[in-house]
Amino acid sequence: MYKFATHKDTNFFYTYKFYTFSVLTTKENILAIAKKTILSESESIAKLADFIDESFIKATQSIYNCKGRLVVTGIGKSAIIAQKIVATMNSTGTPSLFLHASEAIHGDLGMVQKDDIVICISKSGNSPEIKVLIPILKSFGNTLIAITGNLTSYLAKNSDHVLNTSVESESCPNNLAPTNSTTAQLVMGDALAVCLMEMRDFKAEDFAKFHPGGALGKKLLLRVKDMLINSLKPMVSPDTAIKKVIFEISEKRLGVTAVIENNKVIGIITDGDIRRMLSDRDSFADLTAKDIMTKNPKMVQSTDMVIDAFNIMEDYSITQLIVADSGEYRGVLHLHDILKEGIL
Repeated sequence: MYKFATHKDTNFFYTYKFYTFSVLTTKENILAIAKKTILSESESIAKLADFIDESFIKATQSIYNCKGRLVVTGIGKSAIIAQKIVATMNSTGTPSLFLHASEAIHGDLGMVQKDDIVICISKSGNSPEIKVLIPILKSFGNTLIAITGNLTSYLAKNSDHVLNTSVESESCPNNLAPTNSTTAQLVMGDALAVCLMEMRDFKAEDFAKFHPGGALGKKLLLRVKDMLINSLKPMVSPDTAIKKVIFEISEKRLGVTAVIENNKVIGIITDGDIRRMLSDRDSFADLTAKDIMTKNPKMVQSTDMVIDAFNIMEDYSITQLIVADSGEYRGVLHLHDILKEGIL
């Protein structure tokens, strides 16, 4: 806030600006306003639990049994919420499309097919675009689900199922900008999505199919065998001299070698084993691999998930795992290779 004062002399007007800082700019008040906003929105969300009723059940069952797609529409801030709900539904097994309510009445209604179910999101339920759109959708014969904060609105009265997202007020100091209401809409959409996931028994493996890229996709999809394509296979026999064991570990640069007999893994030797041997003995000329190997090493199969292999490494504080299928040696999985993939 500014206060202005003027001073007049014979030739000029002088204006002096005196700064009076609003109490709202203090750190304490910024924190208070932020906390008040969060608490206000959380209270609005908590009250949604009281609005889950038979209409919600029927809406969820309708979407679950739908032979077409789920079309979600809205205008303004509600349209943005609609896009997020569509994204969530698509990634969790419910094929969905976003339809902007304004564009719908200018040609985009062509994307709505007879077997589709339409969710219309609107706080007031009475916006002009909604009033134009609803009768057309009804004439198509599509099931219409309303997500609205006004149960007496045009949208609510003309929908097959109504999901109540009423809020007492917005967090906006003028009670105008959509804050609590859009958060409530978003949470109601999440409630639908999670119910549908449970009904479909949607597993992590299913989720991975729709998220193949990036770290998340690798975490859910990458298997140990995918990491062994270009990997070296350090191996020695039980009777291999220690000098050759050291050469094998050094040459393959994995800090470990498997001890193989009849193509079966019978042990493992790490660079740590070599260091301990050297510290305990003055000479190792008479030693062979079987004398210092660790029997029954931790192993994984090539078909195991890489993230599961990593968890084993973490649990046992090791950096390498022997990969073997039914005891037959396939290679070595190293922690560094997992880290390079960006899974963690």
